[in-house]
Amino acid sequence: MSDSHSESYLSDLFGLGGNTAIVIGGTGVLGGAFSEALAGAGAHTIVVGRNVDNGNACVERIKTQGGSAEFFSADSTAKGDLESLVSYLRDQNREANVLVNGAGINSATPFVEIEEDEWERILDVNLRSVRLACQVFGRFMLEKETRGSIINIASLSAVIPLSRVFTYSLTKAAVVNLTKNLAREWATSGIRVNALSPGFFPAEQNRKVLTPDRVESIMRHTPMDRFGSPEELAGAILLMASGRAGSFLTGENIVVDGGFTAMTI
Repeated sequence: MSDSHSESYLSDLFGLGGNTAIVIGGTGVLGGAFSEALAGAGAHTIVVGRNVDNGNACVERIKTQGGSAEFFSADSTAKGDLESLVSYLRDQNREANVLVNGAGINSATPFVEIEEDEWERILDVNLRSVRLACQVFGRFMLEKETRGSIINIASLSAVIPLSRVFTYSLTKAAVVNLTKNLAREWATSGIRVNALSPGFFPAEQNRKVLTPDRVESIMRHTPMDRFGSPEELAGAILLMASGRAGSFLTGENIVVDGGFTAMTI
C-alpha cells in the first residue's frame, strides 16, 4: 500500500474537512488540545471561552500549523452567550457539525466544609453548561438536519469516584448519564452523543489536588506509571467526531487513563 493511498484512506476515515467544530472550554489546556486536533483534521474550529488571551493564543497555534480557527468569547453557563454563537453561525451560513463540551472546574474542599456557593459554582460550570450547550446546539443541529457529533468531557471520576473531589465527581457522573440519554433521544436524527473520560492529565483545574502523596498514589495505580499528555486524547476525540470512523458510535463513554481502571491490587 502506497503512502499516498494510506494518507487518502486515513483522511477519508477521520478527516473533518468542511466541518465546523465548536470547542467550549477551548481556552484550557485540554480544550486547546481538542481544538488543535479537530483543526488538524480539517475542521474550522471555533475556540469558545472567557479567557481572551488563551483563546487567541490557541487560534494562533492552529493557524501556524496550517489550520482554520477563530475565537468566540462566551460564558458557557450563560444561555444567551451560546445562543449568540448559534446566531453567528447562522449569519456565516455554517452548521455546527461537532460540539465539544469541555468547560470544567474543580475543588479539593473536604465534603463537610463545602459551602453552597462552591457547590453551585462547580455544578454550573461542569453540568449546567453541558445541559445548556446540548439544548442550544442540539436544537440547532435538529433544525438544520445536521448529522453531527456531540462530545461531552467527563472524567475518570465519573466511573470510579475519587476522594477529595466530591462535587466534581458528582457532576461528571451526571454528564455521562446525560450523554447516554441524549444518545438514545437523538440517534435516529443523525446526532451522535458520546463522552470522553480522561484519567490524570494535569491541567489548571486539578493541579491543586495533585499533592506529592496523591501523585505517588496515582502512579502506583497507573500501569503506565505516568500522567497523560493532552495530545494523547486526540485519537479518541477524532474517532468520536468523525462521521465515518465513528458513524456507529453513540452513547459511549471512552476512558483514556493509562490503565488506571484496569488496576485492582
